[in-house]
Amino acid sequence: MPISIETQITAVTVYTDRALVVRQGQIQLDGTERQLKISNLPTTLDPASVRVSGKGSVAVKLQGVTTDRQYTTEPVADRIAQLTAQLDRLGAEKRRLQAQIDTTKLQANFIQGLREKTQESFARSLARQQIGLADAQNFLDFIGTKTTEYAFAGEDLRQQQQQIDKQLQSLRLQLEEVETPYSQESFEITIAISILEGYANEPSGAGNFQVELSYVVARAHWTPLYDLRVQSTNKNIQLDYLAEICQTTGEDWADVSLTLSTAKPGLGTLPPKLDPWYIDLSVPMMLRQRGVSAGTARVMEAAPAAPMSVGASFDRSEVAEEPNEYLAETVVADMSQQGSIVTFQLGGGGNIPSDGNPHKATIFSDNFPCQLAYVAMPRLVSFAYLQATAKNRSDGATLLLGKANIFRDEVFVGTSNLENTAPGQEIKLNLGIDEGIKIDRELSERQVDKTFLAGNRRITYAYRIKLTNLLDRVNHIQINDQIPHSRTEQIKIKLLKISPQIQPGELGRLVWELDLPANGKMEINYQFSIEHPEGVQVQGLDV
Repeated sequence: MPISIETQITAVTVYTDRALVVRQGQIQLDGTERQLKISNLPTTLDPASVRVSGKGSVAVKLQGVTTDRQYTTEPVADRIAQLTAQLDRLGAEKRRLQAQIDTTKLQANFIQGLREKTQESFARSLARQQIGLADAQNFLDFIGTKTTEYAFAGEDLRQQQQQIDKQLQSLRLQLEEVETPYSQESFEITIAISILEGYANEPSGAGNFQVELSYVVARAHWTPLYDLRVQSTNKNIQLDYLAEICQTTGEDWADVSLTLSTAKPGLGTLPPKLDPWYIDLSVPMMLRQRGVSAGTARVMEAAPAAPMSVGASFDRSEVAEEPNEYLAETVVADMSQQGSIVTFQLGGGGNIPSDGNPHKATIFSDNFPCQLAYVAMPRLVSFAYLQATAKNRSDGATLLLGKANIFRDEVFVGTSNLENTAPGQEIKLNLGIDEGIKIDRELSERQVDKTFLAGNRRITYAYRIKLTNLLDRVNHIQINDQIPHSRTEQIKIKLLKISPQIQPGELGRLVWELDLPANGKMEINYQFSIEHPEGVQVQGLDV
């Protein structure tokens, strides 16, 4: 009869769509054992991936490994009640978020309606000089700020709902698995062994034996996650590289050595084979055949990961002012890279329950000096958008594609996707509107020639863009504007004056790169003319 071995998970390597689990257990052999068994393994286990090894004070030969499904009857009422309570709680949270989304949508619609209803009245009031330009600008700034605020708020709430939907889906899957009270399915591993007498430390063949079992499980994955904190005063980006780990494998990973890998072991080692692509005359009930052979892909054999421990240490340079107090440290990962595969070893202490919830682990933190600059499109909006540009260290880690939470001076700006960034590549972050830069664009001239030149009418336009730096530091800004671009030879556009002097780009694009002095002002002026035949109506002249 097989002898049972109690094992525990000691190491886990998480891939992007599965995980490699390593279990270890010990048993005292008396020399008569012929079979060992390890029970209650999860159904997410891939039987083809099972590997067994061992060592001990007695010489043992592993003769074979068998994987069988087992069915047991266990009470599930408590588990169903627990999952149902979790579903109810998350459902209530989702409804609360939906109420906030609806409120934000109503607020955004109100602002949109306010803009549409007041557009004509504001134009008439300006023309009659019933309100000043400053009042009109303040109102436009209010409309723009609130529109952006509600857009960011709505997007953040929708992303929270998406996370809850993922958790609800995971819990429903778990509930489906436990709602059948008649039988519970699991895997059992049976290991056939023989004692090599004459090699044991004791004549009877008795001794201690440690078994190590590894297998691949589904329903586990990890994704990169970033917290990017930009400090505008010292021009620095603090990057926290995190991993978001989720698993519903059916077994909890408690106090394990955790490793994250970008390898894709499920794709096999051989490329697919193309079958012939046949075409023929159309005949009833005849199907065109086009396919790819679906040969069974074998899971690559992975060496069991050795348990690792991470020692805790304190840097006395970070001791707080009060005696005997230390700043908490975060355990970070050891990174290694072979080709395109990146591995992060987080060490011991990993605790990832099989609950489907995202669990975060810090891979590393780093600081990057950055350059701050502004970009503005005065023809579209009267705001300047702040951007930060930094460079990944040439000897640093590859930043994988993932979601990034962006903070500016400890204020949450929003979320974005950080692109795959290799060492030495540039990182660019959009930090939203900065009201420290004030921009006014106005039509300073519109002149229609009273005489016709060769049957053409000429209209001259001039624009003035006023830039005000309200901050006590020099700021670089890129101003993007444009003049019309003609699609026909009958309409001719000519740039007459421009200051500061630049060369127009394609399709009439005007781009100025300027350094605004601290608490200073600058002005941009340009003038252009449009000539078209008399009696021809010009479309798109919304200047």
